[in-house]
Amino acid sequence: VAIGIFDGVHAGHQQIISAAKLIGDVTVVTFDPHPRGVVGSNPPLALASLNFRLTLLERCGIDATLVLPFNKELAALSPDEFLKKVLVDHLHAKHVVVGDNFKFGFKAAGDTNYLSEFGKKNGFTTAVFERFSDGKEPWSSTRARNYIESGEVDKAALVLGRFPRLEGIVVHGDHRGRELGYPTANLETPVLMSVPEDGIYAGYLVRSKTNEVLPAAISIGTNPTFDGKEKRVEAYALDRTDLDLYGEQVSFDFVKQIRKTVKFDSVDALVSQMGRDVEETRRLTSHTYNG
Repeated sequence: VAIGIFDGVHAGHQQIISAAKLIGDVTVVTFDPHPRGVVGSNPPLALASLNFRLTLLERCGIDATLVLPFNKELAALSPDEFLKKVLVDHLHAKHVVVGDNFKFGFKAAGDTNYLSEFGKKNGFTTAVFERFSDGKEPWSSTRARNYIESGEVDKAALVLGRFPRLEGIVVHGDHRGRELGYPTANLETPVLMSVPEDGIYAGYLVRSKTNEVLPAAISIGTNPTFDGKEKRVEAYALDRTDLDLYGEQVSFDFVKQIRKTVKFDSVDALVSQMGRDVEETRRLTSHTYNG
């Protein structure tokens, strides 16, 4: 059993799971929503939706995932109660794998030493892994989140082991992109997700129902050239003016920030820059997609 929040299933999480697989069949125990949203007032912005997190865990080759709904009742369990209920009575764990910052039980009173001692008395062994690093600093959800929110999505991808992603339903926008020759799909504003800073990004639009992957120029911002007030996340699928995506579930995968969002003096200047953005997107997405 590997236990953790596994937000984003980043490179460090992947290494913990790989180590667990060397021991035997792996069940992952994770939590939703994030515990800090229940026991605190400031939950971290998520790196992946629950459905995408489950997909990422499945890609790691695990055998099963147990999602524990984190609520006040679960938060109130003592460390002993939590371990006995989940690991002993429900999962009959033989080996437990965690990161060195794993905490559990009421007011996070349990730590890895507590877990190890409990395991000795209740029939399972414990392996504790220090946070994996690229030699600079540990791979962590916080590090990935900081990169994303500063627009450094390419650096975030190194931590995540994949492109940063936003998911949602395509909704109606101002329909201005089609008038300018670049029709865009507007993503329903993601709630509690880690969103890149305002800017123009090279990336991909992935259609959930067909798994079609389309190179796309992605814009995040308020469209200041048109004095917009509402923040939009929208993507132009390169060379595709025939798409009708309204109401469809899609994902935006971010490869690299091309430039910051700026206000142009004229619509013509904006359109000229959009053409250059599209060509730079074409260059940056010309390699094989590995999202």
